[in-house]
Amino acid sequence: MIRATLAAICTLLALALPAAAANDFIAAPTLRASVTVTSDVVRIGDLIDNAGSAALIPVYRSPDLGTTGTLTVGQVLSVLRAKQVIGVMTGDIKEVQVTRLARTLASKDIENAVAAALERRFGLADAANITITFDRSVAEMRLDASNSGALQPVATRYDARSGRFDIAFEIANDGNAAPTKLRFTGTAIETVEVAVLTRDIDRTELLKSSDLSLERRPKAEVAGEPASRDRSIGMQLRRATRAGTPIRAADLVKPDFVVRDQAVTIIYQVPGLYLTTRGKAIESGAEGDTISVLNLHSKRTLTGVITGRGQVTVQGASQSAPMAPVVEQTSSVKRDEAPAAAALAQSLVQAPASAAEIAQARIPQVRLSQAPAKSE
Repeated sequence: MIRATLAAICTLLALALPAAAANDFIAAPTLRASVTVTSDVVRIGDLIDNAGSAALIPVYRSPDLGTTGTLTVGQVLSVLRAKQVIGVMTGDIKEVQVTRLARTLASKDIENAVAAALERRFGLADAANITITFDRSVAEMRLDASNSGALQPVATRYDARSGRFDIAFEIANDGNAAPTKLRFTGTAIETVEVAVLTRDIDRTELLKSSDLSLERRPKAEVAGEPASRDRSIGMQLRRATRAGTPIRAADLVKPDFVVRDQAVTIIYQVPGLYLTTRGKAIESGAEGDTISVLNLHSKRTLTGVITGRGQVTVQGASQSAPMAPVVEQTSSVKRDEAPAAAALAQSLVQAPASAAEIAQARIPQVRLSQAPAKSE
């Protein structure tokens, strides 16, 4: 009986020893090749798995926020042995990299937060149209990773006359501790996007794509509606303007079809009659403008409307002194109707004709063509 009992005990011990050895192998502390931490210290539990009761013991200071440090395996094992942690499995690890996590705030993020705090307040417009300049250069900021809250403005001051701002922010964190506080000062100016000249432009030049660039300028510099780049191309300026000048819509005019002292074709038109002659522009103007022109043959000054490039139309019914017929005049009258048309033109020239007199003129049994002749 005793022998049977001893045999059973030996069998149980034999079975238990391999299981215990297996448990010891699984629970053995194992070194990590890569470690991430969020606090300002590195603990044993960060460096190895299965650290047991030693897991919370601090052994190193953490790297700077958002940076990575490197430790050799020998350095780590030496520190662990000093803390009575032995038998650490290292495998083929040669070094351990320790990275401290952080929340990064880019300078643009801070700038946007300030603009958002001022948006549509203190007489300012949308945040997209507010340009922020900080008193001190604001580089990328790194905060502890526990600061997960949004940049929340808690105090905002702004002087509309000087553009100065002073804004305090708070950022909530996950540890239920006091929020992180940040404060920024500087200037905030409302700006507009406007077409700016890239070179000096004369009054007579047409604006080309290469003459303009889009820039943001303080709204105070652009009195009135700013001109867009697309709207400016192909237009002229009211006056000669220097490079770097922002263009307003009021500065633009339609391109001149007639320039002062330019040779022009004067078209004299009454119902049923279309005559042309040569003249000289006394004024510049765009299509649709009313200008004065000189009839080079009669030496009379007429007033007409610019109807094309180098072309001024004089409406006979509105003129008290119609132009004299000259050799260069052309008409849309057919050849067999020419004598009658000439008689009408002569009657209009010999004495100043009123609108009523022109309307009463008759050409017996003659039908005039309405189609204008080709101008010279």
